[in-house]
Amino acid sequence: MHTLSSTPSRLERKLGDTEASYFLPSRENGVNDMYVFTVPLPLRRVYLHLGFRASAFLMNRQSIALVWSILRIRHPLLASSVEMHDYEDVRFVYAPPSSPEDALKLAELNLEYRTQTKDELLHSYLNGPRTLSSNRLSYLILSQSETKEVTSDSDSDSGSESSSTTTETAKDLSEYDLLICATHFLGDGMALHSFANEFFSLLCSSDVKGLQDILSFEWQEQCYSRASDSLLPLPMEERLPESPSNLHRLASRVDFLNSQDKLIGGQAFPKKKSPERETVVPTVSFDEERTKKILKACKAHGVSISSALFAICNIAWAKTSGVKWELPMMMYSALNLRPYLSSPSRQLSDSYWFISIGYFNVILPTFIPKDDLTKTFWHRARSAKDQSSAAVKHPMLISRSRVMAQERGARARIWAKEDDEKAQGIWKPAQVTADSGSKPAPSSPRAPSTALIGLSLLGNLDGIYKHARYADITLHTLTTGSRQRPGGMLLFGYTFVGKLCVSLGYDKNGFKDGVVEQFWDNTLQCIDELLV
Repeated sequence: MHTLSSTPSRLERKLGDTEASYFLPSRENGVNDMYVFTVPLPLRRVYLHLGFRASAFLMNRQSIALVWSILRIRHPLLASSVEMHDYEDVRFVYAPPSSPEDALKLAELNLEYRTQTKDELLHSYLNGPRTLSSNRLSYLILSQSETKEVTSDSDSDSGSESSSTTTETAKDLSEYDLLICATHFLGDGMALHSFANEFFSLLCSSDVKGLQDILSFEWQEQCYSRASDSLLPLPMEERLPESPSNLHRLASRVDFLNSQDKLIGGQAFPKKKSPERETVVPTVSFDEERTKKILKACKAHGVSISSALFAICNIAWAKTSGVKWELPMMMYSALNLRPYLSSPSRQLSDSYWFISIGYFNVILPTFIPKDDLTKTFWHRARSAKDQSSAAVKHPMLISRSRVMAQERGARARIWAKEDDEKAQGIWKPAQVTADSGSKPAPSSPRAPSTALIGLSLLGNLDGIYKHARYADITLHTLTTGSRQRPGGMLLFGYTFVGKLCVSLGYDKNGFKDGVVEQFWDNTLQCIDELLV
C-alpha cells in the first residue's frame, strides 16, 4: 500500500477576502453555517429540509462512509481546518490522508447516525451548540425514521427502467433524513447542492466493493500522484480576471463608490434585543400543478419567478408596514460569479468547493395603489428583472465584485478585532480629535441605505440534481439554509422536483412580536392572489 512519503503531510493557503468575510463572524456561534436537510413528504408548512426514500440495503453504513470519504478526497477543503495567526493571516490547512484506510477513518469521525425526527435535527443544528468549528468544516448526519414503508411487487414495478431494482431493495423502504453541513466560507449554495447531487449519484453507482476501489483510485490520483500545489482550490479573488492597469483599478474603485451611493433604502423590520436567538424556518411547498401555473403566469408577463419574488416581498411589506411609504424598499441578493471566473488549465479539474458570490440590490417603491394592485405587482416584477439584469450585465461587474470583496474583508477584520477586544474588556472607542480653532467640514446628508431583507433565489435546482442517476432513491423535497445571527433574516425561493418552495429563516426572538409573522402571512397571501 502506498503512503504519502512523496508528498507534503501539510498543505495550506490563505483565505481570500470573501472567505475571510464569512469566517471571522462565524467563529463564536457559527453564523452562516450552511446545510441541506432531508425529510419525507407530503408537507405544506415545514422547516428547512430535503427528503428522500430508499432501501436499507442501499443506505448501509459502510456505503455511506465510503462515499463520504471519496468526496472528502475529491474536495479537500471539506477535510481541511482553519488556523488564524492574525486578522490578516487566516489559513486553510489540509493534511492529506496517508492511505485509503486513513481517509475512511477520518471520514467516519465526521459522520454521525441518528434516529431523531426532522424537527429535532433541524432545531439542534440551528439553535443548539455549533456543529461545525475551525477544526471541522463539514459534517454529515444520516437519520433513519423508525417506521418503514413496505411496497408490494406490483407497486415497485411501474414498467419504467428507474423501478428495476432487486427484490431486497424494492421491498423495505425507509424514510431518511440527510443533513449535509458546511461552513459558508468553504463554499456557496451552488457548491452545496452540486455536492448533494454528487453524493447521491456516487452512492447509487456501485456496491461496497466498487466504492472501495473508487476510494483507492481517488486517493492514488488526488493524494499520491497529484502535484501538491494543485490540491487546494484557489479563492475566488485569484480566479477573477486581472485588472489591466493601475488606472483601471483606480477607475474601478471610483465606480464602486459611485454605485454604492445610489443604494437607497429606508425600510427595516423593527427589532428587539433578546438574550437567546431562536431561528425558525416556516416553509411552503406548492404542488406541481400550482407551480406550473405560477411559472406560466411569470412567463406570460416576461419575468422569472425570482423577479416575481422580489415584487412579492415588496407588496407584502407595504401591506405589513403602512408607514414611511415615501422611503423606498431595498432588498439584496447573492450573484453567482462562477460563469465569470478565468479558467486556467488547473481549474478545469478543480474542486467546485469554494465560495464564488457577489451581491446586487433591488430597489422598489414602498407605496401601493388602492386599486389595480395586480398591474402594480407585475410592473415591479419587471423592474426587479431589469435591475437584476443590469447588475449581471454591467461592464464593471468583475471590478465591482473584486472591490466589494476587499471592502467586506476589511470590514470583517475591523469588526472581528473590535469583538475580540470587547470580549477581553480592552476595547476603547476611537478618539476624534480636532484643532481648537478648526471647524468640522460641512457634509451633505447621505440618503439611508438600509436593506429590508435578503433573498436567496436558487432557481430550478432540478438542473443540478440529476434524479435519473439515483433512481433507486426517491428525493421528495429540498430545503437549504444557514444558521442565523441574532436578528438575522433570509428568504429562500427555488424549484425542486417540479415544486416551488418558499421559506423564511429568521430569528424569532430578534424582531418585534408579530411583525415578521404578519409579513410571512402577507407573502403567502400575495403569492396566492398575484401569482396567477
